[in-house]
Amino acid sequence: MESQRNILLIGLLFVSYLMWTQWQTDKAPKPATAQTVTQTNASSQHSADVPEADISGTPVELPATTNLISVNTDQLDIKISPVGGDIVYAALVEHKREIDSNDPFVILDQQNEFTYIAQSGLIGRDGIDSSAKGRATYNVQASSYSLADGKDTLTVPFTYTADNGVTYVKTFTFTRGQYDIKVDYSINNISAAPLQVQMYGQIKQTIKESESSMMMPTYRGGAFSTQDTRYEKYNFDDMADKNLAKVTLGGWAAMLQHYFVSAWVPPATDSNTIFTSLSAGGLANIGFRGAVYDIAPGATQNISSQFYVGPKNQKALSAISETLNLVVDYGFLWWLAIPIHWLLMFYQSFVGNWGVAIILITLTVRGGLYPLTKKQYTSMAKMRNLQPKLTEMKERFGDDRQKMGQAMMELYKKEKVNPMGGCLPILLQMPIFIALYWVLLESYELRHAPFMLWITDLSVQDPYYVLPLLMGLSMFLMQKMQPVAPTMDPMQVKMMQWMPVIFTVFFLWFPAGLVLYWLVGNLVAITQQKIIYAGLEKNGIK
Repeated sequence: MESQRNILLIGLLFVSYLMWTQWQTDKAPKPATAQTVTQTNASSQHSADVPEADISGTPVELPATTNLISVNTDQLDIKISPVGGDIVYAALVEHKREIDSNDPFVILDQQNEFTYIAQSGLIGRDGIDSSAKGRATYNVQASSYSLADGKDTLTVPFTYTADNGVTYVKTFTFTRGQYDIKVDYSINNISAAPLQVQMYGQIKQTIKESESSMMMPTYRGGAFSTQDTRYEKYNFDDMADKNLAKVTLGGWAAMLQHYFVSAWVPPATDSNTIFTSLSAGGLANIGFRGAVYDIAPGATQNISSQFYVGPKNQKALSAISETLNLVVDYGFLWWLAIPIHWLLMFYQSFVGNWGVAIILITLTVRGGLYPLTKKQYTSMAKMRNLQPKLTEMKERFGDDRQKMGQAMMELYKKEKVNPMGGCLPILLQMPIFIALYWVLLESYELRHAPFMLWITDLSVQDPYYVLPLLMGLSMFLMQKMQPVAPTMDPMQVKMMQWMPVIFTVFFLWFPAGLVLYWLVGNLVAITQQKIIYAGLEKNGIK
């Protein structure tokens, strides 16, 4: 029964962890944001320039949804407004909206009451995009562009000529197999006066609640990175409480949701200001203001940034910024989750089935912990053998706890029994289980990943609850294999008998991949238990 108590402890700790995580998401106090005088001044100086809202707080008119420029690549279906050159629609060609649908997953869009777009422009003294001056309207040679077969890149230029004759060319560069878009400004100052401009990029989204639950605590909201803070979430409530203004070298600003991310990544060598704002119309903004550029008469200046819109692909994100992959948030056990994710990807690369890869992960974890598991069961068996002697001691010493404790320690030393020997495997299994939970929850690769038969998506619950029921049955078998200690309280015995039922109810809403891990782990534990106990019985330990 000791192992059943250990399993119950794991379950209680895990459920408590999930409840704490959900509380952190929904109710936790908002972190204070320390801002220096320089940062505050930078925010005051430029906030009115970025087209977020006018002075009265009324939202600036959103880009028109007509005369949009369509861009199609092997990964992206993009629509860009000629007004400002904003990306107002982005669909991911290889990721379906629903598992049984051919429609692509749409991440950026502007329709009905929901807006989620990526804006960029030039502000500053001679900027062509601002709340006061309005947005530049570009000329584009074609209404649609496609990445041709055999070509690795596609460039889409937008051209604007100001009243003073200065030409601004905003070019979007798309690369085959990639979700990041390079956004370049080329400014040819043919005027007689120097120009001063500053690039900005922001992601504008209607505030929307995350589809989060205790079993699936996903996050929807902002996040950013600076020199001093590698990764920090900044949710919609944070934006409502206080505008962010962080001056940093490099950095990035992003909007996150389950499995997907959009992010602006300015040059790593520039001094940028990461900012947020919240308009009266319920639009949350997070973005950057880049370095200020002075352009002499007759000179040409190039200013660039990168925009990523796609899945939380760690390899692709790391190629853009060394910290952008942190949007795949594994929590405080990231150091354990990263090798688990790597091993999961490794197994899947040659078995071609994510369910089989999870089974192999389970066998690896259980196999690696087998020496400790053997010590656990051996220690538990020896402890059971000592129960008659411990009962006799209790009767002999009565309420004298000091003498009872001394006698117990002497008995443990004599019999070479460690009373804590059954705890270490549990302490190791718990963080591995939590880390794997976050890997299965955060890894976009498991979205819509099939296993076999009725399990067509390992990232959601079993539609017919077969795996949770099998898991409960395996726990029941484990329980029957455990001898009941004669000194165990009858009430505790009844609680243990209900444990498989309680766990089955909890696991009904878990992702099928996680239930599969637990089920296979139980089956392996049953097999190991039989082998270990058979060996102990040969040595006279029951």
